[in-house]
This record gives sequence, C-alpha cells and structure tokens, in this order.
Amino acid sequence: MDDLTLASAPAPASAVAEPAEYLSFRLGDEEYGIGILQVQEIRSYEAPTAIANAPAVMRGVIDLRGVITPILDLRLAFGQAAPCTAQTGVIVLNLGGRVAGVVVDSVSDVLELGPQHIRPAPRLRAPGFDTSFVTGIASVQQRMLILMDIARLLDNPALGLAGALPASA
Repeated sequence: MDDLTLASAPAPASAVAEPAEYLSFRLGDEEYGIGILQVQEIRSYEAPTAIANAPAVMRGVIDLRGVITPILDLRLAFGQAAPCTAQTGVIVLNLGGRVAGVVVDSVSDVLELGPQHIRPAPRLRAPGFDTSFVTGIASVQQRMLILMDIARLLDNPALGLAGALPASA
C-alpha cells in the first residue's frame, strides 16, 4: 500500500476526563467499543425484511415495538462477510432520535474505561481509506479495543452508509 501515510499530527488525546462505559463487541477477530449511552438495546439476530435496491450493508428492516428500524451489517461495511450464528447479535442504537440496528459477530460486555486506558488512534490517510470514526484504542485486561464514534461511522460516505439512518423526527 504505497499511498498509505500517517497524518501530520497525531489524534488528540481522549477528551474523557471521567471514566465512561463502553459496550464491547466483535467483528471478525477484532474487538470494538462504542459508548453505552448510544445503545438502546441488544437483541439476538433475526432475519429482517429485505428492502429492494438497498445497499448491501443494509440487511433490511424490523418492526421494533411499532418503530420500523433499519438493520445494517457492520461486518459487510468492514469487508468481513460472515454467516449469522447463534452468537450473532444486533445492537440497537439511538443516535439523537435516529434508531438503527447494527449486526455484529458477538456482543462481549460493558467496560468502564478511564483516560488511563485510552490511547490516541493513529490517523492514517490513503485513497478510499477513512479512520475518522476511530476515537481511540483502549487497552484493558490484555485486550485491545478499537473505540469508535458509531454515529460518524454510519454517516461515513466511504462505507456507503451515509443517509442509511432515518432523519430524526
């Protein structure tokens, strides 16, 4: 990858002054974390109703207690096609009034992370490669978690997810 370069300045240190809780989950061999306050609920995977001509990452929609909720497959968004297993889960997110579910390989646990656990993420630049949604790398209990801003990821045009979430009411 000859076009891959490091950005001129490192990512800013985590702005977390107080410990915060993160939901950890797996996509393939990697473990990720998102702020728990963005999580509405965790569900087992059920096949959604497909929508014609939707992007490949949009599995379809489900009726979540009267709310039609799009289901997006983060595994496909990250180029990791995988079959659904008994561990496959859906994290239902509430992002400023916008509700969507994301399919993950498995949900791990909730971790409380303070600034001592979180390091800046390297900012890499390459054509078609965007890591702006990565907010930091956490190291805790012999584990490395890639912390992400899930709202920024879902609005990222490079992943084909921009506009996939309904507008807030």
